[in-house]
Amino acid sequence: MKITQNSVVQFKYVIKDLAGNEVESSGDNAPVAYLHGHSGMMPGIEKSLEGKQAGDKVAVELTASETFGEKLEDNEQRVSIKHLMGADKWKAGMTALVNTEHGQRQVTILKVGKFMATVDINHPLAGQTLAFELDVVNVREASKEEIDHGHAHGEGGHHH
Repeated sequence: MKITQNSVVQFKYVIKDLAGNEVESSGDNAPVAYLHGHSGMMPGIEKSLEGKQAGDKVAVELTASETFGEKLEDNEQRVSIKHLMGADKWKAGMTALVNTEHGQRQVTILKVGKFMATVDINHPLAGQTLAFELDVVNVREASKEEIDHGHAHGEGGHHH
């Protein structure tokens, strides 16, 4: 089955900077799953996977506007240290996860105090053109419930 509107797509990925250094990957984790055509995936990834099928591999360079977005200046917020996830002790330059009303968000620590931290809420890869290696693992037709909810369910997708 080819990837089209209302397909549930599962894929593995490797992201590299333009110097060829790996900056993120799905590794041994379950494949990422999304509902194609419902704004649940970066626009550049959706565009690159359109028409592909299970077993296809895609290598593509994507700009910031197609992936993690442009880096916004002064995009800072103060967060209670107890809400930072990923380490026991924090220092400037580290990345952390924070739960938001839109799910988990990756942030970069700018300054740490006794109870509060100042974080940059831009994604750590914002503002960069990146190289993506995508490996399509599975493509299937979405269920009516997935289409109604606007996202994929099951492994790699949303769990209710």
